[in-house]
Amino acid sequence: MYIDGKGLIEESEGARVIFLQGFKIPLIVVKTDGGFNYASTDLTALWYRLNEEKAEWIIYVTDFSQKQHFDMFFKAARKAGWLPDSDKTYPRVDHVDFGKDKEWTPEELDQTAEAVGYGAVKYADLKSNRTTGYTFDFDAMLSDKGNTAVYLLYAHARICSIIRKSGKDIDELKKTVELVLDHPEEQALGLHLLRFAETVEEACTTLFPNVLCLYLYSLSERFTSFYSIHQVIGSPEEASRLLLCEVTAIVMRKCFHLLGINPVYKI
Repeated sequence: MYIDGKGLIEESEGARVIFLQGFKIPLIVVKTDGGFNYASTDLTALWYRLNEEKAEWIIYVTDFSQKQHFDMFFKAARKAGWLPDSDKTYPRVDHVDFGKDKEWTPEELDQTAEAVGYGAVKYADLKSNRTTGYTFDFDAMLSDKGNTAVYLLYAHARICSIIRKSGKDIDELKKTVELVLDHPEEQALGLHLLRFAETVEEACTTLFPNVLCLYLYSLSERFTSFYSIHQVIGSPEEASRLLLCEVTAIVMRKCFHLLGINPVYKI
């Protein structure tokens, strides 16, 4: 391992570890059985990206439960001299976590489970064209990928999380900020939002609720395309983009309501 020569690794109870100030436990880089773990592979991959690929900014995206691992991993890399002491100086690494910002109560977890469960079944029924055959597949209903209620409820919760983390008063922004759509992804999302009324009319006129389901799924995909390219919080366009997030979340909630699905989210 490239970090061996730095004199940071120590033996502890049969494992090879790095002790880091501020943490009660060490970062294990070689297990007692001689096997490697996430820290081993992450450190090796980081060295390769910095020295071979000449990466300037590496962003790791995982769920929130991995936060301590990345805090320790980054600190070990700084201790080895691979990264500068300042986390704003290049080469730079960042961990972007997602998930619960605090522990939920048992009641909140029960409500969420019920909303997701009922929503998954309802959406699976409604997204199918009523003139075609129907297959009941519980695993497909509960999938968090693709055109499912689970995926869409998560997408909506993520948008609400972006707005919440900004700390901005959205109602005040609505009064003072003009929505500006300069980039193609913003424009595509904005145009799709404008089709909401005609889509509802089409679904009601034709009695095909799957039309609304397809619109909702396409809306989440267009938002993902926008958000994967354009920064919201901290960008010069933050205020306008927060409004775009807000209107997307509102239209998604309108779709959920019409489909009889209860979105679970926090403002």
